[in-house]
Amino acid sequence: MKKRYVQVGIGGRSYMYSDAIKHKYPEYCQLAGLCDTNRHRMDIRNKRFTEGDAHFPEYKPVSPVKTYTADQFDLMLEEQKPDTVIVTCMDSAHDEYIIRAMNAGCDVICEKPLTIDSQRCQKIIDTVGRTGRNLKVTFNCRYSPVRALVKQTLMDGAVGDILSVDFFWNLNTSHGADYFRRWHRQKENSGGLLVHKATHHFDLVNWWIAAVPEEVYCIAGRQFYTPAQAERYGLKNRGKRCRNCPESKKCKFYLDIEANPDLKSLYLDAEKYDGYQRDLCVFDEEIGIEDSMNATVRYDTGVMMSYALNAFTPWEGYSISFNGTLGRLEHTCVERVYINGDGSTPGELIKKGTSVTVHPHFAEPYALPIPEARGGHGGGDDPLLADIFNPNAPKDPLKRAAGLGDGAWSILTGIAANQSIRTGLPVRPADLVHGIPEPSFRKD
Repeated sequence: MKKRYVQVGIGGRSYMYSDAIKHKYPEYCQLAGLCDTNRHRMDIRNKRFTEGDAHFPEYKPVSPVKTYTADQFDLMLEEQKPDTVIVTCMDSAHDEYIIRAMNAGCDVICEKPLTIDSQRCQKIIDTVGRTGRNLKVTFNCRYSPVRALVKQTLMDGAVGDILSVDFFWNLNTSHGADYFRRWHRQKENSGGLLVHKATHHFDLVNWWIAAVPEEVYCIAGRQFYTPAQAERYGLKNRGKRCRNCPESKKCKFYLDIEANPDLKSLYLDAEKYDGYQRDLCVFDEEIGIEDSMNATVRYDTGVMMSYALNAFTPWEGYSISFNGTLGRLEHTCVERVYINGDGSTPGELIKKGTSVTVHPHFAEPYALPIPEARGGHGGGDDPLLADIFNPNAPKDPLKRAAGLGDGAWSILTGIAANQSIRTGLPVRPADLVHGIPEPSFRKD
């Protein structure tokens, strides 16, 4: 019997899940309902189902899906009786829909991050404990072939016991700037980049070293996406948004959402329904998130990590090094430039700029061959979707499937970092919530 799914939140990141159900795994899955605050976006999704998509010519027209507005979410559950609810709405609303779905007897698949603060996290933990429902959190970066190579190499003991980690993530002036245009620009919506974006990074480290954070200290600030930086560029007569901005011709950060068919249909054409503006000025005084952050994390295994995230660099990607008792593993990854929702592939890996090198103590270093990887998030999207929607997926020795414990521990590093920024003190994540389950990579 096919599993029945409904989805709440039909924005740019939601496509991969509905597409997978309708086009890749229809023999196992049925998409029974869509729910969003904006009916126009749901109509676009159904038009894409019935007429096809130029970006994916292999997707043949399929039947439309019944749609529900946000105030009809409970009605959708009652009418469609789904087995699982897919939550891909704004981060700050994840907890609401997770809890309502589980109270109605449904399992949940939740896009990262699980939620944005410790209070919401505690509510989710309590609800899972009370209802016994299953929660999956989608960490597609774990499924990237090159990141799986790093995990396997560490598991094989190439550098011995890991003692410390150096981790530097760069968001460039295309992708990085985009967080300062959208709803992510306010912490009450996203938790800031330390939660919304870095949940991927902190989860990777947790999974790579099979540890959870014990203490976090962080300093951060908004140093680049500021009115002062705009003044340095000579952008003195700025508008509140890119559309019709007097400085558009000389601003390197200008986003013409009318010129891109995907952005126009998903956002500009939808404005009249809910007023959401997708192209706010990245130099706006009202922005409430940081663009530069440095954290020190100690893990329960004794590993210490230095972490930095900057959202205004010339290139996109990261470098990470694991220092162990037998040597050092260095991994660098370069990703293609993109803007969320513009029709391009998010986080696509550039093989020429990606490397994994082992430096043994007292021996010559050696480079590992980089596996082929196509698709979003370093080639991780398709394997993740197979793991979620294909009941015949093989058992995974790397334990990449993530549940409540993984989702909670990944955000708690960022939540603790946000508290550390406010107080100037180190914070213990375990003091923020109680009853956190073991993450999947620690389960037999």
